[in-house]
Amino acid sequence: MIVTRAVRRTLIVVLALNALVTVIKLFIGVRTGALTVIGAALESGLDLLNNLIGLTVVGIAQREPDEEHPYGHAKFETLGALAVVGFLSISCFELMRQGVSALLGGASVERANLRDIGAVVATLAVNSFVVWYESRRGRELKSALLIADAAHTRSDIFVTLLAVVSLWLSSRGVHRVDGALAILVGLIIAWTGYQIFRATIPVLVDERALEAEQIRAVVEAVPGVLEVRDIRSRATGANSFAEVTIAVSGVSSVADAHSLADEVERAVARKLGGGHVTVHVEPA
Repeated sequence: MIVTRAVRRTLIVVLALNALVTVIKLFIGVRTGALTVIGAALESGLDLLNNLIGLTVVGIAQREPDEEHPYGHAKFETLGALAVVGFLSISCFELMRQGVSALLGGASVERANLRDIGAVVATLAVNSFVVWYESRRGRELKSALLIADAAHTRSDIFVTLLAVVSLWLSSRGVHRVDGALAILVGLIIAWTGYQIFRATIPVLVDERALEAEQIRAVVEAVPGVLEVRDIRSRATGANSFAEVTIAVSGVSSVADAHSLADEVERAVARKLGGGHVTVHVEPA
């Protein structure tokens, strides 16, 4: 519950900052007609929606295991991270479509002034702070959702930089480059989505948390273990699980075998950096 509250507090702070930059970018984008600035506003707006989804999902993810979910609910947080990819895909498609239309249709932006450029530069500073803050908290709390959302906001930095370039060029009388920059923004968003997708899929398909040989070496180092017969591991967000089957002497008492299993569990849990370990004991 402590982790849940910490993640929620982080999301609320990020939500407030994203709301601020969305309003500023949207106002400047509508006033100037700059497609890259409108795209940047769209990105920040999606961040707002992602934060709201995160506030809902993270509460579910941290629930204790129950009869229907014996391994807990942590994958709900990973599903939330995957939802970020969906929103990235939408924004990528729309931005590239509008960029192509602007190039083919000859759309141009109005001349921007220094106040417009300064306002967007200010949102760039806010975006940079959000990425630093949310990434740090995501690593500290081992939150896949915070890390994925920070990656999304990291794309906002590049998007906002391009928006600043577009406004600066328009202030110099160069209006026709906005569509091309919008297409570049779309490619940046697509790459960000791919990176998040690549990070979340292994969790959803139960990819191993550690190489079997790494766990085997830890288990075989425990005195009394005669053989390691089976090893399984997986990770779900901040939680990791491992199942190990070991062989012990057939003349060992139940108490001795149980004590050995406990020792193996502690050793494997340390290797996993914490986590849930189940050890099955069989006679050699």
